[in-house]
Amino acid sequence: MTDADDAFDLHAAIDIGTNSVHLVVARALPQGGFDVVTAEKEMVRLGSGGGDMKELQPDAIDRGLAAVNRMAAVARSLGADVSAVATSAVREAENRDVFLRQVKEQTGVDVEVISGFEEARLIHHGVIHALPVANQRILVVDIGGGSTEFIVGEGTELIEARSLRLGSIRLTERFFSESVGCAGRKGRPDPEAVAECRRYVADALRGVSRDLGGHQPEMAVGSSGTISSAAAIVAGVRGAEARQMNGFMFTAKDVHETTELLLDTTTEERSRLDGLDDRRVDIIVGGIILLDEIFSAFGLESMTVSEYALREGVLFDRFPAGEAHLRDLRRSNAVRLAQHLDPDPAHAATTAKLALQIFDRTKDLHGLGPEVRELLDTAAIVHNIGLFIAHSGYHKHSYYIVRHSEQLTGFTDREVEMVAQIARYHRKGLPDEGEQPFKALPPDDKRSVKILAGMLRVAIGLDRRHNALVRAVRVYVEPDALIVEPVVDRGADVDLEVFAANERAKLLSKALDREVIVRRGHDIDPG
Repeated sequence: MTDADDAFDLHAAIDIGTNSVHLVVARALPQGGFDVVTAEKEMVRLGSGGGDMKELQPDAIDRGLAAVNRMAAVARSLGADVSAVATSAVREAENRDVFLRQVKEQTGVDVEVISGFEEARLIHHGVIHALPVANQRILVVDIGGGSTEFIVGEGTELIEARSLRLGSIRLTERFFSESVGCAGRKGRPDPEAVAECRRYVADALRGVSRDLGGHQPEMAVGSSGTISSAAAIVAGVRGAEARQMNGFMFTAKDVHETTELLLDTTTEERSRLDGLDDRRVDIIVGGIILLDEIFSAFGLESMTVSEYALREGVLFDRFPAGEAHLRDLRRSNAVRLAQHLDPDPAHAATTAKLALQIFDRTKDLHGLGPEVRELLDTAAIVHNIGLFIAHSGYHKHSYYIVRHSEQLTGFTDREVEMVAQIARYHRKGLPDEGEQPFKALPPDDKRSVKILAGMLRVAIGLDRRHNALVRAVRVYVEPDALIVEPVVDRGADVDLEVFAANERAKLLSKALDREVIVRRGHDIDPG
């Protein structure tokens, strides 16, 4: 850790849930947001009971204490202060004071037992930092072990929230405590129990789906373990290689087929499914039925996964960020990655500026929208980070680093892939249909990558000597050609930059189906 890093505060959030205890330790950043230093999770099964979770059992208290103690020790060994919250299992327990007192005595941690609404608020706070949803009205669904939170929000505003006593553990113990793993057809869930569970869940969802659905959300977002597990199973069935679940999208058909798959498998068969944690095998049936019924109740066509939820929301409460910061969060993460790995981030900033000017002045020609423009900006910022590994083939190293980085918070898996591909093709060979992973892109994304990488190549050429002599570009769209003229101070020598940009113009020419010509334009007086 550098002296500069030491200047940043470290904070830890512990989320004590019904099924598991989570820890995340993060470093506050001067430009806003945070860097995750470490994260841990332990399954403790703190709560139990098919109805009200009225009592924390002694063995559950011991497991919970041990988990919180270990996580608090990790946080403090890093010099972080600790915030801890507890949700439905502790919230409902009549003997919660026993648990809270023992936590305080043994770990020194003060646990805040939060209401269902506060839980929803913090989940929403986390989700809006994980996905590009700032301008959309969203429905957030967070399925826990003991409760499910439903939130409608738009931008930073939480419009309405509900918390229902429905969760994967609660439903499992109410309907499947005897059928999972021992009853039914060779350990498959009993069909009568499944039908009864569906009726119970559907009745419980009727009011919340009517009230929250009336806000007409444009997008559904899912967070926490059950939904992430369902998405991972979907990815496994598709044969997709989802390197991160954040931004992974699955459909109502996916959920229904996954539900049918899980209902027709034994406990042992479920344990072998790709994407399903062994510690969730016994509770996934109740969770997936709940998710399937939520899709039906709200008439959802699809859902997108957020890897941020309650604990990240707690951290963002510690690191306040207004709406302006939300808009800039993704870019600041890309800039931070470049500053760590790119030997000349100023050159990347110059190329980003010039590439965006080419994009903006040709928008009637390419027809791409603002969301794609942001991907060009991001790719331009990080295109050189592969130099951190080696100069030889560094564009391929850039692809690998971008694709596997955990620092590009707020981008979906698809967006990360596109940024990585644009960075990959900023030099050397042209995108090739026979080359993976470009071949795997949808047709529209392939077109976007070609256009954006082509623009980036020209912009890089215009800063060939890394001295920012080209202040801006003028662009003229003609019937058979695209003319790019650098704007420079009077007398500046940019012959090399003009030559380099022309040398790199082939990809953009092919992508836009017209000749691209870079020529010396009119100089301007300095200042």
